Amino acid sequence: MTPEEEVIDPSSLTKFRKLRLKDVKLLDLLINKTVEIALEKEIIKSKSIIVDATHTKARYNQMKPKEVLIERSKRLRRAIYQIDESMKSKFPSKTKTDVLGDEIQYSQKLIEVIEREETLIQYPAVKEQLNLLKETVADDVEQLKCSKDQNAKVGHKTADSSFFGYKTHLAMSEERIITTGEKSDGKQLQNLIEKSEEAGIQVEAVIGDTAYSEKENIIYSNTNKINLVAKLNPNSTQGTRSKEDEFEFNKDAGMYVCKAGHLAIRKAR
Repeated sequence: MTPEEEVIDPSSLTKFRKLRLKDVKLLDLLINKTVEIALEKEIIKSKSIIVDATHTKARYNQMKPKEVLIERSKRLRRAIYQIDESMKSKFPSKTKTDVLGDEIQYSQKLIEVIEREETLIQYPAVKEQLNLLKETVADDVEQLKCSKDQNAKVGHKTADSSFFGYKTHLAMSEERIITTGEKSDGKQLQNLIEKSEEAGIQVEAVIGDTAYSEKENIIYSNTNKINLVAKLNPNSTQGTRSKEDEFEFNKDAGMYVCKAGHLAIRKAR
């Protein structure tokens, strides 16, 4: 875009998010095209990939739809009060029921009152919270009734803290170009290698942390003549536990987790 061009209409972004992003293969398509161009331009020359995982929160958390609306309208009012506290008298009365429709109506009235204040909505802090609430109200009518992401799970960052979402596994070349990604928990090294090869990367070595040094990954790497560079974890690689298929070692929390996502409560001395 050139400086004199008009910016994209917000509705275009909303339509793109709702219509185009439904294609689950879209991300793979974009990444593969990026890698293809990088190979053609000889930007990627290495034959090693670096693998790691990060915590990704679900788009929808475990809050009820009404709770989400209450929280976002509260943030909007708070942003306005920091600029003009007298607006409090102009706002509609808050709902006293647990009905989602009532909260939607309150949010719509709140939006109407604020949009009449042309000076107020020019403030970036107010504009951001206003747009977020408007999008939430629009989503409520269509899809916010399903507030919990059915594919997301409770994960553990440490033994004392958790999050609701995904463990996103990424692979990238030594030139720092992402070659693939997997939005799933559990053992993903084989998928990362295979999808990187499908994208055109010749994988001769894989560099990762302790989480990728499980026995299955070592066997897979040796079978496919891939050099796996990862520090061994005796607890997860030497078979010192029983029922290896039923429990996985969570590196971040330093505990074992069952298939249902429950973290161990203590360590044996």
